[in-house]
Amino acid sequence: MKHSFYSLMTAMALLAMSPSSSMAQGLKDIYKDYFLIGVAVNQRNVSNAEQAALVKQEFNSITCENDMKPEPTEPQEGKFNWEAADRIANFCRTNGIKLRGHCLMWHSQIGRWMYSDNPTKEVFFQRMKNHIQAVVSRYKDVVYAWDVVNEAMTDDPKAEDPFRQSPLYKIAGDEFIAKAFQYAREADPNALLFYNDYNECDPVKSQRIYEMVKRMKENGVPIDGIGMQGHYNIYGPTEAEIDAAITKYKSIVKHIHVTELDIRVNAEMGGQLQFSREGVAVSDSVKQHLADQYARVFNVLRKHRDVIDCVTFWNLSDRDSWLGQNNYPLPFDANYKPKMAYDYIKQMKAAAWPIPEKPKPNPNQQRQRRRGGFGGPQRPPFNPALAFAEQPGVKEDFVPSELNQPG
Repeated sequence: MKHSFYSLMTAMALLAMSPSSSMAQGLKDIYKDYFLIGVAVNQRNVSNAEQAALVKQEFNSITCENDMKPEPTEPQEGKFNWEAADRIANFCRTNGIKLRGHCLMWHSQIGRWMYSDNPTKEVFFQRMKNHIQAVVSRYKDVVYAWDVVNEAMTDDPKAEDPFRQSPLYKIAGDEFIAKAFQYAREADPNALLFYNDYNECDPVKSQRIYEMVKRMKENGVPIDGIGMQGHYNIYGPTEAEIDAAITKYKSIVKHIHVTELDIRVNAEMGGQLQFSREGVAVSDSVKQHLADQYARVFNVLRKHRDVIDCVTFWNLSDRDSWLGQNNYPLPFDANYKPKMAYDYIKQMKAAAWPIPEKPKPNPNQQRQRRRGGFGGPQRPPFNPALAFAEQPGVKEDFVPSELNQPG
């Protein structure tokens, strides 16, 4: 009897340590029958042993947070800087993790040499082609999908022209979008090619994205999918709004990725950072609301697993987040420990509480928003030397209006 008791205890201990046990399973294992679970990483995440272990434990898709964007890879025309992107690509190769490419053409964080000398459309397209095909060709063995064009639609609901009035658009109109996809397809016929944007559940902007992609595809542009960035907050979007956007997009594409998921605990949403580094008091109720919103989001995503291939969190932990750790936006806290939100995602829990009432705008914040223009104050210019500083909350992802560029 005593021998049987110890045999039973030993078997239970081995089971607890087994990779197949729930204790050893990461998000990627729990969601293996649904979609890939990804994370955007910086240099520290793949070089620090503990952080790298967390990446390998939880995720089976990686995105470079900054290192594959146009300016970091080609800061001057024809002079490429591959070191940082290579380091992350090699991490993926070594560990058998899929890599999402982000991004090839974007009005922000792009070398000004691409457009600042008022090139003709033909010269601009040749520069685009050289850049896109050099980057795509270098990583085609490990990158399975590219965000080819990023954030080309305007946020202004009253704008007559649905396109962002970026330097790229002013040179070539929406043809620059079509050409970018053409050049990417030529460089890698096998990669999935995505159009990527934020505020993608907003009814006005989602319709603009839908109409642009639909028209492009009808004209033979090789757009395979739509990237929904997923910069949300605890107040929205609702399950119905996310469901409506996915349902709309899946009528024209076969692939949808949630590419930059984070959930703020304040009332901001989308791709601009206005006041959120101040954060709010992270009380038990705020932690519950965050967990509930993640539960709502994943509830809808699981429903659409027929078209959703990958869900990527934008940063590994609150410490890394462009939103600042005070906003508590990710499933892992500033010490890389899982939160209640992580448990809700992993256990596929339903939301326990209703969506909280959104706070009324602060008049001081309203004045700050007007001074900053649409979308709030602009980010400082990109500085590659600071891209991976130890300070939390640095995301060189929303860099510059033209007004704030040096020179």
